[in-house]
Amino acid sequence: MEQLDSDEPANVAEAVSEIGLDYVVLTSVDRDDLADGGSAHFAETIREIKARDSSILVEVLTPDFQGSPDAVRRILDAGPDVFAHNIETVERLQWPVRDRRAGYEQTLDVLQQANEESNVYTKTSLMLGLGEYHHEVYQTLSDLREVGVDIVTLGQYLQPSRTHLDVFEYVHPDVFETWREVAEEELDFLYCASGPMVRSSYKAGELFVDALLREERSIEQARNLVRAGGD
Repeated sequence: MEQLDSDEPANVAEAVSEIGLDYVVLTSVDRDDLADGGSAHFAETIREIKARDSSILVEVLTPDFQGSPDAVRRILDAGPDVFAHNIETVERLQWPVRDRRAGYEQTLDVLQQANEESNVYTKTSLMLGLGEYHHEVYQTLSDLREVGVDIVTLGQYLQPSRTHLDVFEYVHPDVFETWREVAEEELDFLYCASGPMVRSSYKAGELFVDALLREERSIEQARNLVRAGGD
């Protein structure tokens, strides 16, 4: 793998500023060749963006860093607004779908740590159409909610190339809608985007989180004004 570009965090932040983005999703390939999995690079990029404009909302879509609590904590300490890490599929299908260095419980642990050690919103994504059963999808959603995940997206698996896993099933849009209802109305996720073309970074989801976070900031600013006036 190539060495990290030490100028990248500043360059990314400068590009974000020049374009005028107000919501940014940062992601990367796995860098298990690095001692910290690339977590310091993520953290520095968050800090560079926030230093230029603290109002910009930053979502990080991270690898699992082989389950390293220190790596996850390093990113959380940099102050992202949303911490995302994808579970990808149900427990039974993890290893046909994911690298064996990843895993169902490891992903749950990463998401739980993010919830317990910070006040960020946590997010994950699940692909359907890989041969999962309905009860397995329900169990996965239940497990994610149990560790405190706030936002979940469900989309159709599409074969990237002939060397990748075949599509087992094209899931009907009505089924996706049912899972959205289950996630939001029964399991009490804050938000669920569910549909054949939904992906982990999905504009509707970003708009929802953007509105939510900005509303929270407005409320907190109003509280601070009231406190200041009462002093």
